[in-house]
Amino acid sequence: MPTSTTDRTPARALDARALDGAPEADGTTRRRVLELVAGEGPVSAAELADRLGLTSAAVRRHLACLEEDGTIAVHDGGPSSGRRGRPARRYVVSTRGQSDLAGGYSELAAQVMRHLRETGGSEAVARFAAERYDAVVARYAPRLTAADPEGRAGQLADLLSADGYAASVRPVSGPLLPTVQLCQGHCPVQHVAEEFSELCEAEARAFSELLGTHVQRLATIAGGAHACVTNVPTVTTQVSPQTLPTPAHRTRGTQEGTR
Repeated sequence: MPTSTTDRTPARALDARALDGAPEADGTTRRRVLELVAGEGPVSAAELADRLGLTSAAVRRHLACLEEDGTIAVHDGGPSSGRRGRPARRYVVSTRGQSDLAGGYSELAAQVMRHLRETGGSEAVARFAAERYDAVVARYAPRLTAADPEGRAGQLADLLSADGYAASVRPVSGPLLPTVQLCQGHCPVQHVAEEFSELCEAEARAFSELLGTHVQRLATIAGGAHACVTNVPTVTTQVSPQTLPTPAHRTRGTQEGTR
């Protein structure tokens, strides 16, 4: 019996049609693309297609819509590496995209924090932030079982991802002190943290306590970067009140060196 044209259609293309065939599926796939850009950006269309099992053309269509909506942007990777040919466009989530991922409760949370500051002062805000992340430490600590900071950083990234932070651990090449970067592609409290830096500072201190080593914040989404990036030495360093992580807010647009 002759083989039909449909039978010869690649499975990958069929997957694309199945996922993109209806408006509901189209919206679901686009949301998944946005989430992957948040978690893995800067990322290319080809890399996203591989993760989703779609054709590159299908993914580029979603990326074009997201870029037109202003929820993603092309990442400026800095100077060219000198390689020939046009470099692949790589995408990151924009401030608007972070808002879409966060949902509609940011303004209410910010109002509550403003009320706390008005009634209890800045000390009350700092105390709230510290207590919030004390609870995070208590919840996460029993589940960080690795013996070394790098292994614990990987476990911490998994826990953060489960809580909506789209976290990953990425190696850093070249430093004198062996280091990895803990990257958070999404921040559920971004818009509150833009006004209340105490949240970012308390989170960095919690990371230091959980990982058992001094950490350094290089960039935050609240400060204008496309990801929150924390430098984590993979050899244990002494943690003391005098060596707490640096404040989370930096100049808008600060980026880490290896993403």
